[in-house]
Amino acid sequence: MEEIDRQIMTLLADDGRMSFTDLAKETGLSVSAVHQRVRRLQKRGIVKGFTAQLDHEQIGLPMTAFVSIKPIDPAAPDDAPDRLAHLTAIEACHSVAGEESYILKVRVATPNELEELLQQIRKAANVATRTTVVLSTPWEGRRPPI
Repeated sequence: MEEIDRQIMTLLADDGRMSFTDLAKETGLSVSAVHQRVRRLQKRGIVKGFTAQLDHEQIGLPMTAFVSIKPIDPAAPDDAPDRLAHLTAIEACHSVAGEESYILKVRVATPNELEELLQQIRKAANVATRTTVVLSTPWEGRRPPI
């Protein structure tokens, strides 16, 4: 990968709304060259999209938890992600090594909502859960070293 592509990725990771004009100024390329490089990075699947970072407290979802799940029946199909996809309170699903099969990152408004969500997870995927509630998040969403 060329250094200029790394520079573009770093700029976009810091500000996904940066215009092609500003990217061109920062990189010393023409606007059309930057546009072409960004499209190529998207086509290759390196840049997957552009998202907004939300303040979860302000949108009514102040409670974050990590829910580890493992199947009650180890012989059951490994389809928990498909069975849980409809639960919108689950922000992320990570397949992990270790005793559990997956770790879910969830966001809810209240402890009662967390309890309800855990029941829905157990029922939908036929799994046992272990939950860790987040007390605070000093930082999150760091840009990888590009």
